Amino acid sequence: MPSTLIRNTSYDEAARILSIWFVTSRNRYDYMDVPPGIYDDFRQAFSKGRFFNQHIRDVYRYRIYRS
Repeated sequence: MPSTLIRNTSYDEAARILSIWFVTSRNRYDYMDVPPGIYDDFRQAFSKGRFFNQHIRDVYRYRIYRS
């Protein structure tokens, strides 16, 4: 299902980095140490934005890469 919050994502399983591009920003946000199971659940979630807010946003450290 498309998200009104999240434009795109990618996941590096070896590094455990979840990259997220938000609809409202050109920047890339890299969330560190995200387990593969969390990424799988995120991909399968009906509401990506709700899952992100409840299980990722304030749980994992992140870095911002400005475009």
